[in-house]
Amino acid sequence: MESGLGCDVSIYRAARSIKRREKSVYNALRSIYDDSIFVGEIWQLWPDLPLIANLRCGLWYSPKFHSTCYFKSTDGHTNNCSFNTSRLNLHLAHLAGQKGGCIIVDSTRKGKRFPDSMSKTIPIWTCVFNRAIANHRRRMQDHDKLTEEEHNTADEHAENTRQNPHEWDSSLHMPLWVSKTEKASIEGRLEEWTKELESSGLDIASLASYLKKPLRPLWISQKTVIWLNEVPDHDSWDFTPIILLSASSSTGLIQHRSTSKFSWNYIPGAGDDEESWARGLTPELFWNNAYDIINSGPDVCNQKVANMVEKDRVYRAQRGHNAPQITVKPQKSLHSTTDPSHVESALSLDSLDIKGDIQFSEADSTIYWLGTTNIAVGSALADANTTSIDCALNCGQNSISVGHLKTEAYLHLPMVNSKFDRFSLRNNLPSAVEFAKLNLSKGKRLLVCCHDGEDISVCVCLAILAALFDEGGTFDDGKSFSKAHITKLEMRRRLVFLCKFATKARPSRGNLKQVFSFLSGGGVSLLS
Repeated sequence: MESGLGCDVSIYRAARSIKRREKSVYNALRSIYDDSIFVGEIWQLWPDLPLIANLRCGLWYSPKFHSTCYFKSTDGHTNNCSFNTSRLNLHLAHLAGQKGGCIIVDSTRKGKRFPDSMSKTIPIWTCVFNRAIANHRRRMQDHDKLTEEEHNTADEHAENTRQNPHEWDSSLHMPLWVSKTEKASIEGRLEEWTKELESSGLDIASLASYLKKPLRPLWISQKTVIWLNEVPDHDSWDFTPIILLSASSSTGLIQHRSTSKFSWNYIPGAGDDEESWARGLTPELFWNNAYDIINSGPDVCNQKVANMVEKDRVYRAQRGHNAPQITVKPQKSLHSTTDPSHVESALSLDSLDIKGDIQFSEADSTIYWLGTTNIAVGSALADANTTSIDCALNCGQNSISVGHLKTEAYLHLPMVNSKFDRFSLRNNLPSAVEFAKLNLSKGKRLLVCCHDGEDISVCVCLAILAALFDEGGTFDDGKSFSKAHITKLEMRRRLVFLCKFATKARPSRGNLKQVFSFLSGGGVSLLS
């Protein structure tokens, strides 16, 4: 019995070790590199269409993207589909309307040709937007009291909105592999989701003016057959194409591949779940040094990546950017962990030569001004030193240099995601809103920032907007808030307003819950 149990444990450990080796950093990066060639080939078929990365996995599959979007596969899981107004991706609809369509890149490790974000989440999104626009056009037609002369001189927007709404395709377009039963279930909820969108405060009239043709998804994977002499021009379609490009092979199996120099294991959807394999490497840093990394081979890849990540961290730290220390646990092996030959050597800062041997990541210096509210949100910590900022609220873990700002114009409230602390944001919101109230009441321009400018800082701005501004986005020192009871619908409308300007916003559900808890339970007394 004992020997049998020992044998089972050994087999289990050996299997785990093989699996870890298969999903090594080199295997992942080489797989991404190979898949990126396919992405580039498809993009060349429609080079005028912007290439969009669906965060976060899609961002690995090309060195250059026009923009990003955020559609979650969880919103398209079987029997649990939803339309989420906190992820409207409004900028994507505007961009597709301006450019005549777009190409969205994503991938999955699940052994499918397409992730659920492409099979269901995005098709639902296009359909709901189309239905809202069709309703808007119908209302404009029903209430159109223009005379024939006025009609002839009306601007282009009015002309577009008076087109026959029945010609506007509002049907649900889904891939063939989605069952008829599930499609019917989704169709039964479209009216409900359309009403949610229309009540969210979204400027549908503006959206309708951008989109000359209805949105429609198309699906392309490595198994798609394309006759190169018959590729249609995107302008020839009677819809605005949202081309959903799944980057990876859909075998679902790890394939052994080799060249004259190296062999490796191909991983479908290797860009997914980057925390588990990337060891601090970012897509930007990878593509800045892709050829060097790929040509280094699997034996030295880990150390080369570790050196690059640490050099990049020091480079950014020297410039006052967010640069947390990356710690990577040594890989376990079948051998004793006390054997120093099987433990990764720790990086020494003394051994790092910060010169020009790698291309560094440049910090994203973008900040988003929220209309005329005097509030900006972003991850551009260095921009706290610009003269456009009068005060700064830092919600990240690390303190920052604020240059010209006086001590009282800077507040650091370290907050963590709800996955690590369910109450971190909620507990800090009273101080955050009070700081904003003090400075905004004096007409000062406030920057709210965190490490990525996408989640925590967005949620703090949402709380500030709801607590200190009226529905029209005018600062009223909390008067509207003191008289109203904040509902989820009202909070959703404020979030839609915020996301109209902060296109990279992607607040998590757990953090949004904390904001609602603050606004609906005790916020009034905190602001009195």
